[in-house]
Amino acid sequence: MNAPAPHRPIQALPDQLISQIAAGEVVERPSAVVKELLENALDAGSTQITVRLEEGGVKRIAITDNGRGIAPEQMPLALARHATSKIASLDDLENVNTLGFRGEALASIASVAAVTLTSRTADAPHAWEITGSHLGTVTPSSGAHGTTIDVRDLYFNTPARRKFLKSEQTEFGHCADVVRRIALARPDVSFSLAHNGKTVDHWMVGEMAKRSAQILGENFATARLPIDERAGPLRIHGYAGLPTASKARADGQYFYVNGRFVRDKVLMHAVRAAYEDVLHGDRFPSYVLALDLDPALVDVNVHPSKIEVRFRDSRAVHQFVFHAVQRALAQTSATSHGSVPSPLPAADGLTASTPWRPQEQTSFGSILNPDYQPTFSASPFGQPQRQFGDAGNHGGVAQSTERYGALFSGGSAFGARANFGIGGMDGADGGGADGVPAGTGAAGGTGNYALPQAAPYIASSAAMAAEEFPLGFALAQLHGIYIMAQNSKGLVLVDMHAAHERILYEQLKNALDAQVSGQDMQVQQLLIPVTFYADAVEVGTVQEHQETLQQLGFDIAALSPTTLAVRTVPALLKNADAQTLARDVLRDVREFGGSRVLIERRNELLGTLACHTAVRANRILSVQEMNALLRQMESTERADQCNHGRPTWVQVEINALDKLFLRGQ
Repeated sequence: MNAPAPHRPIQALPDQLISQIAAGEVVERPSAVVKELLENALDAGSTQITVRLEEGGVKRIAITDNGRGIAPEQMPLALARHATSKIASLDDLENVNTLGFRGEALASIASVAAVTLTSRTADAPHAWEITGSHLGTVTPSSGAHGTTIDVRDLYFNTPARRKFLKSEQTEFGHCADVVRRIALARPDVSFSLAHNGKTVDHWMVGEMAKRSAQILGENFATARLPIDERAGPLRIHGYAGLPTASKARADGQYFYVNGRFVRDKVLMHAVRAAYEDVLHGDRFPSYVLALDLDPALVDVNVHPSKIEVRFRDSRAVHQFVFHAVQRALAQTSATSHGSVPSPLPAADGLTASTPWRPQEQTSFGSILNPDYQPTFSASPFGQPQRQFGDAGNHGGVAQSTERYGALFSGGSAFGARANFGIGGMDGADGGGADGVPAGTGAAGGTGNYALPQAAPYIASSAAMAAEEFPLGFALAQLHGIYIMAQNSKGLVLVDMHAAHERILYEQLKNALDAQVSGQDMQVQQLLIPVTFYADAVEVGTVQEHQETLQQLGFDIAALSPTTLAVRTVPALLKNADAQTLARDVLRDVREFGGSRVLIERRNELLGTLACHTAVRANRILSVQEMNALLRQMESTERADQCNHGRPTWVQVEINALDKLFLRGQ
């Protein structure tokens, strides 16, 4: 047991000790020194910065820039505590547009290391130098225009702190990460990084596209989507990586607010939510995104290292970022094995929720056999093949419709008998859609539905050369699971179940959104309110965000300081556990100003329904049906992945096949 601290009178701390205490917050390790000095260099208007490290930055950190420089009479102030040129009043603090502004960094660094500051302004005949602290003497020196800050022997006077540092390579790795993060935000500035006398990285002035490719790698460069959207005072720009560029770790995620790298939970949640339909839960997207907004709308002074921020309207920011990234990802309808996707217009007016009718596809008719007659319904698969042994496949179409149809009945959503272009979803009487004859099975859908045959597809060389259809044309079916197709680049392999699942899932979402568009949230009054124990934070959230909760379909009341009662829930989720649902919503509302719990739960149900309804493995498809599936994939949003995050297709280019068979070698 620790002995009680000795009793001492209250006294003012010496400046040196105050700076060392501040250094504990600002200078956690060498990388923190690199960050602070780089930010100062950028604030000085530098266009060229050199970083030199020795022994992971512990022995030496020297950063040279070509910025404005510091006048000799101001150099002692630069090393003094709470001295800065970047703010002068509270108004300046509330409208910070520089990376550094606290006026603590140099003083804190100088208190735990040997610091030499050399600087020369544009009009000065030579450079000036000061060593140690603000009490040092300014002397003439040599040097080019700009500033060099040389930090040696970090923590030489605080050996206890030095013991907590890791190995040389680990500390250098942290420093290199900081340099890359800052370099990524400023492609208009050249950066050079050297360690132990050897140049490690060097980036010339260029565009964001090139700088991000250099830092995140070529895999990201060939699998990313550009984003640039505005809404009022908000602008987001940068690149969102395709799901094919996802990683097992979240080390490819860079988000900047007014040029400052941040790890903000609101922004990270918004991006993650945008990816939820196209990415596995254990994979992490890569992205480089920058949010620009009025400095008065964001508080950057909430953390000593300025890695966290606080938005005045976090809900608006969350929704803006979420929708911007989601819209970009929705454009991925026909990409190729990690290559850059080109946003595809709906083929001749085809949309994800519109039945595909060959007679309306004028550009499609020229590549079909003249004798071709449509033999399938709005779904590319016509009436589904139903077998008594299908119970192993999640219970079959009829069972899944019966199980989930009740979720969409009533005034708030579509009925179970609504037709979404899914064979067999238009009722149990065996009738087909768009005048297509029903199969030969008995009413109730328990028979075997034979697929009608049609003339073969014939693709003209002109259509192939024009790349009018990126996924090409079907050749055959492999093991009853994959569709093999040929396009101008080579071979396309499609997982037919995963592809059809995405198509149906998007159709279900579009139909539900169209049904409830413009209507108030439909709610279900609970006969007996669900009460549960709640802590003070949850009770406070209910009291502060009552209007938001009502918009989400919840009526939650505080019965006591420790008890909440749920009186109404959204009708769509009336069968869910009210207590768990309410807790999840309260957590999201508290942290992000809104909640996506309802959308996530809804999409889970729709995804299950789509999975159960999609065509099964070992279903033999005609060439026409396979081609119809390819055409629907090309016009369906997010068609590159099923709603579980698995890829729906891959491209095998012709040169890869040539290598496989040693052609040309």
